Amino acid sequence: MKTTSALLRVSDLSVQRSGRTVLRDIHFTIQPGEHMAVIGPSGSGKTTLIQAIAGNCAGSGTVLFGTGEGKRPSMAVIAQQHSFTNLSHLSSFYYQQRFNSADSEDSQNVTEALQEMGFTESAIQDSLSLLGITHIRSTRLIQLSNGEHKRFQLSKAILQKAEWLLLDNPYTGLDKEARKLLNQILDTLVDTGVHIFLVSAPADIPASITQVALLEKGRITGILKPTDYLQLQATGKGQEPDRAVRNFRSVPAAYPYPDFSVAVKMVNAAVQYDDRKILDNINWEVKKGECWNVSGHNGSGKSTLLSLVNGDNPQAFANEIYLFDRRKGSGESIWDIKQKIGYVSPELHHYFDVSATGFEVVASGLFDTIGLFRQLTPAQKELTAQWISLLHLEGLDNSLFNQLSHGEQRRFLLARALVKNPPLLILDEPCQGLDREAATDFIALINEICIQLRKTLIYVSHYSEEIPACVTHTLALEQGRVAA
Repeated sequence: MKTTSALLRVSDLSVQRSGRTVLRDIHFTIQPGEHMAVIGPSGSGKTTLIQAIAGNCAGSGTVLFGTGEGKRPSMAVIAQQHSFTNLSHLSSFYYQQRFNSADSEDSQNVTEALQEMGFTESAIQDSLSLLGITHIRSTRLIQLSNGEHKRFQLSKAILQKAEWLLLDNPYTGLDKEARKLLNQILDTLVDTGVHIFLVSAPADIPASITQVALLEKGRITGILKPTDYLQLQATGKGQEPDRAVRNFRSVPAAYPYPDFSVAVKMVNAAVQYDDRKILDNINWEVKKGECWNVSGHNGSGKSTLLSLVNGDNPQAFANEIYLFDRRKGSGESIWDIKQKIGYVSPELHHYFDVSATGFEVVASGLFDTIGLFRQLTPAQKELTAQWISLLHLEGLDNSLFNQLSHGEQRRFLLARALVKNPPLLILDEPCQGLDREAATDFIALINEICIQLRKTLIYVSHYSEEIPACVTHTLALEQGRVAA
């Protein structure tokens, strides 16, 4: 068969997973000089499309590269969720392992992982420098922040010198400066002849993109030039659908919560692994009913700070920390702490039990377990169903977690954080993986909850537009210290 003049031609592509059609009759062509971004709501099939083009999932139809049928060019796939193995080459990490100084030793550092792939020390140094992460070259993979992991994945792709770069939401978890740097890097790679196929949020489309494909319910509904797409977005901006005000006072708390004056107080708090200081001299007080944004660049210590509060970091007991008016380590159990907190984070998402159903994911928040391991009472079942309804997740609650899209998974984890109706919410990048409408709805939901129920909120986001209006306080971190 003759080779096609197009770089990539996709025809009649359909993919089924677990008996459900995820992609249906996909058609598009990428010509020389063209680079495509795919935009669509949560569950529309974006990640499956990336995997189908990479040859990592079976389907019907044709994916034909210009090199000829049956021959694929070299490709690097940057997945939305990172993965790596321990020193025994097993994926046997657990959720809190990143914060346990002894167990966190069971993984390679950044340089070792890249050297094992056959790259020279000079090439590794150049790629890390290009991405602005030379400071993490000796950091173990498990101790990297979510944003640092993303840049580590990108360094591998650059070192592989792939002809095609397939990126599934590469901006997820990156701070503002890192997103700007990534755009510059992608534009530079395009100039060297690399072809870009990108799944992205509407706000993150690099200048090198020439086509924007709109994906909805497994079908491509249109392919636009970026300028036309941005104009379409601007036309619809501010015209969000009306949402009925929800009465959260009618939803009971799962447990009786004693009153308190101060939710969190840290006095000269510090966290260190070997000779690397993660947090240094943190003084911070969060009073009942206050809503805080914790900001800072990738690796500034935000997730570690939150781990001192939610009970995941054993170094909390070596610090002077007060939670709900009580000194940490004065006899309370981990459950006593977690019972009062609703929590979601990229790490929790990464390690969650994929065999649980959506309903079980939400219900597990009643017990703060990574999966549901006990029988529910009728009242607990009703409470779980109420929150599933409030987040518009009906119809997905019987699906297994690993059969849901990344955005759908995140919405169930958000419901899990809310199901106890706890006095303190800690939401670390809660809108990652959500489409614009779902993110807007969730932000409005959190704002309503905090105002109606006078919740205390600690919120982390690298996007200013994702911070609820109820947030009136900011703690800015810079290299592990409170920024001046």
